[in-house]
Amino acid sequence: MRVNITLACTETGDRTYITKKNKRNNPERLELKKYSPRLKKHTLHREVK
Repeated sequence: MRVNITLACTETGDRTYITKKNKRNNPERLELKKYSPRLKKHTLHREVK
């Protein structure tokens, strides 16, 4: 049930992170605060298809 997902920055749209999640436990889109190298600060990253 674990699938690879890509995280995209909500401010720049860059797709810099790849992670895994369990679809059974987390059916909604994942949101994490991660470091954005372009902005040089932590921003919200959302799961994209």
